[in-house]
Amino acid sequence: MNKVPYLDFKEAKCKNCYKCLKTCPVKAIRIIDNQAKIIEERCILCGHCTLVCPQNAKMVHSDVEYVLSLLKKDKVIASVAPSFISNFNINSFASFSKALEKLGFAFAQETARGAKAVSDKYSELLDGNTYKNLITSCCPSINTMIQLYYPEALQYLAKVDSPIIAHGKMLKNEYPNHKVIFIGPCLSKKKECHDSNVIDAVLTFEELEYLFKENNIELIDEEVNEDREYNKARFYPINRGIIKSFDKLNENYVYISVDGVNRAMRALDEINNLDHVFLEINACESSCIGGPCRVNHDYITANAKVREYVNSRKEIEEKPIKVNIDHEYENMYIDDEIKEEKIIEILNKTGKYTVEDELNCGACGYNSCRQKAWAVAKGYANINMCLPYMRGKAENLSYEMMKSSPYGIIIINNNSLISDINKKAKDLLKISVIHNNEESIMSYLADPGIMEAIVNKNNILESRIAIDENTYIDYSLTYINEQDVFIMVMKDVTSKINYLKELEKVKDETLTITDEVVKKQMRVVQQIASLLGETTAETKVALYNLEKLLKDKDDE
Repeated sequence: MNKVPYLDFKEAKCKNCYKCLKTCPVKAIRIIDNQAKIIEERCILCGHCTLVCPQNAKMVHSDVEYVLSLLKKDKVIASVAPSFISNFNINSFASFSKALEKLGFAFAQETARGAKAVSDKYSELLDGNTYKNLITSCCPSINTMIQLYYPEALQYLAKVDSPIIAHGKMLKNEYPNHKVIFIGPCLSKKKECHDSNVIDAVLTFEELEYLFKENNIELIDEEVNEDREYNKARFYPINRGIIKSFDKLNENYVYISVDGVNRAMRALDEINNLDHVFLEINACESSCIGGPCRVNHDYITANAKVREYVNSRKEIEEKPIKVNIDHEYENMYIDDEIKEEKIIEILNKTGKYTVEDELNCGACGYNSCRQKAWAVAKGYANINMCLPYMRGKAENLSYEMMKSSPYGIIIINNNSLISDINKKAKDLLKISVIHNNEESIMSYLADPGIMEAIVNKNNILESRIAIDENTYIDYSLTYINEQDVFIMVMKDVTSKINYLKELEKVKDETLTITDEVVKKQMRVVQQIASLLGETTAETKVALYNLEKLLKDKDDE
C-alpha cells in the first residue's frame, strides 16, 4: 500500500489566499513561501481543504496503480461503502458488482455488512450502561481528532472498529487468500485502512469513476434476489444513519447526530456537561454522502437515493459473521501550549497591544489574532500573514513616501477628480485646501492633453506645462488598471527653465558683442589691407625703375 503522505498540495499560484487554512478546522496547514503544506502529524484527513482551493491544487495520493497490480495477480474482493448508491447512476448493488468484476475484482460486498456488526456492538455497549456518553467510532477523521485534540472525550469514544475494518475482518475470515480493497468517498479511510493491516488498499469514488471511464465500463441496472437483503446499516451514509440502523433504541440515552467538523468540535467541547447522550458524529456535512472524494455533489438527491435504496429492500435479513471488532483508541494528544509572554510578544509585533487591537478578522486563515500568534510561535505561519497589519504598514509607507517625496504626487480617479495629493503637489499648484474626490485636476492643470489621456486611459510619459509665468513643471501621468486610477508625478523645473532663460540671454548678449568685435576687426583689416596695397604699388614701381636702369647700363 501507499506509504507516501495521503494528502498534499501541488505547487500552484498560491499567494495570500489562505482558503484552505480558513477551512481547516484543526489548522493542520503551514504556509511556506506562499505555498500551503499539510502538517501530517496534525491532520485529521477530513479533506475539506481540497474542496475550496481555487487553484485546484489538491493532491490525494492514489492507490490506483497498486490496485491494478493486485487485480492482475491476486483474487481481490471489493468492500463498497453504502453511499455508492448515491454516487453512481444505478439502482442496485448487483449492477455495481458486475462493473467491478469487469475491472478484475473476484466479487464485491457492501461495507454495510460490517456496519451492521458495529451497530449491534453499539447496542450492547448502551445496554451495558457502562458509558456516561457514547461517541460513535465510524468516522476515522473524528476518531483521530479526538485522539489528537480532545483527550477528555476519549473515554466516551466507543471501543469498536469502524465498519470498514469490521467488514475487512469478516472477509479475511471467510476468504483468507484474498486481498480486500475498500471503495468509498472518504479520504481518511486511506490512512485508517493502511494502519489496520486488514484492508490492502483504498479507492475513492473519484478514482473508481476514472477507472470505469478508462476501461469503457458502463453501469447497467439489474437486480438479483441476493441484492434484496434488508440491512438498515445501509442508512449509515446519511445524517442519523447510525441511529436509524438500530433495531431498537435504549431509552436511557438521548440520541443526537452531529455532522461537520466545526459542529463536532463544539459538541466535544461540551461532552463532559452531557449525560447519557449517544453522539453520532461525522466529519463531513450531511455525513458520508458529503465525503470529499464523492462523485455526486447534490446532498438532497443523494440523501433521497440512500433512503429509497434501503427502504426498497425488505425481503431478507442477513446476520453478520461474528468476529472480534473491539478496538482500543490510543491517546495521541498534542501539547500545543505556548507561553503567554511569547504570544504577547508576537501580537505586539503586529501592532496589537490591547484586546481592542485584536481584530480577529480571520483574513489570515486563523480564527483569532491569538491563534495566529500561536501559529507564528509554532513555525506554522509568518508574521506578515496579518493582512490588516501589512495593509497598515503599506499605507504608512505610502504615506511617508508621499509626504517626504521631493516630487509632487497626485492620485486621480477615472472622473478626473483628485483622490489624494501630497504637500509638494499642493505647493506646486498653489493649493491651500483641497477636498478629495470633489475637485477636478483640470481646475489646476488646464491641459487638454491631460483630459484626453484620462478619457482614453492613456499614459503620458513626459510633458511640460507652465503653471503661471513664473512656475514650470515636468509631469508624467500613469494609468493603474487594477485600481482604475491615474498617478501624476510632477517635478518643479522652474529653476532649470530660469537658468536656461538666463543662459539664452547670456548667449544672445555674447553673440551681439562678438558680432560687434568681428565688425570692428573687419574694418581694421580692411584699413590695413588698403595701406598695404598702396605701399606695395610704390615698391613695385621703384623696383621696375631699378631694373630698367640696370638694363640700360648693361647696354652701354
